[in-house]
Order: sequence, then structure tokens, then C-alpha cells
Amino acid sequence: MSCQIGEVCRRLDLSADTLRYYEKIGLLSAVSRTASGLRAYSEKDISRLRFIKRAQRMNFSLAEIGQLLGFRENPQTSKAHVQQLAYDKLQDVEQHLQELNTLRDELTLLVNLCTNSNDDCPILINLDADKIKKPCPGNQEK
Repeated sequence: MSCQIGEVCRRLDLSADTLRYYEKIGLLSAVSRTASGLRAYSEKDISRLRFIKRAQRMNFSLAEIGQLLGFRENPQTSKAHVQQLAYDKLQDVEQHLQELNTLRDELTLLVNLCTNSNDDCPILINLDADKIKKPCPGNQEK
């Protein structure tokens, strides 16, 4: 059984442009066509698109997803490569979590300062404090 592009878009919450783009860059093999020239997506195509969407939710780039799709064809011999790619992604996530935790702490402090302040807004003052106060190279005073 095959589905036309509109049905695939509804089922997977993807745009037609996205589907055509995936085909153009090779994430999706050339989709078969009906006698009238309409794209006809097979269940294998839909499975591949679901894989792409799940990998995107895990923050893999399209290039990394392309690698994963290649590894998917021969999972036993690709296990070490897939594991390394996932490990690298995990390290990126851990770094991002550290940055988010720092941001959360800073924002919590600023909100608390703002709540307890009767003066100017501590949030705006803090954001302004990080401005570089050096003149632009072309505007240096002599």
C-alpha cells in the first residue's frame, strides 16, 4: 500500500516541502510515482521518515541522520560507529544541560532581585553590565 504526499504530511506532521527536501538531499530515496506522476510513499518510506523525525528530536543534525540511516542498513557492523555518534550527542546534551542549569540559576537570582527591589530593574541593570565599554575601532578618540 502507498500513500500520497498529503496523507504522509498529515500522518507524520511534516510539510510537503520537507518531504521533497529530504528526497533532494538523499535522506529519503527517490520516491516511486503513480502513473499520473504523484509521489507514492511506501510503508518503508514512512518508516524511514519516522526514524528521521525521532533522530531530529534527539537533536541529531541532518548530516548525522544521514550517517545513522546508512548505519541502519547494516546495524551489526555499524554498532561501534552508532555508539560513538550517540555518545558524542550525549556529551553535547550534557554540556547544554550545564549551560541551562547556569542560566536557570542566573535567571532565578535576577527574578528574586527584581521581586525584592524598589529601585531600578535589576534584570535590565544586570544585562547592561555585560556591555563592552570599549570604543569601536573606527571611532577611537584621539
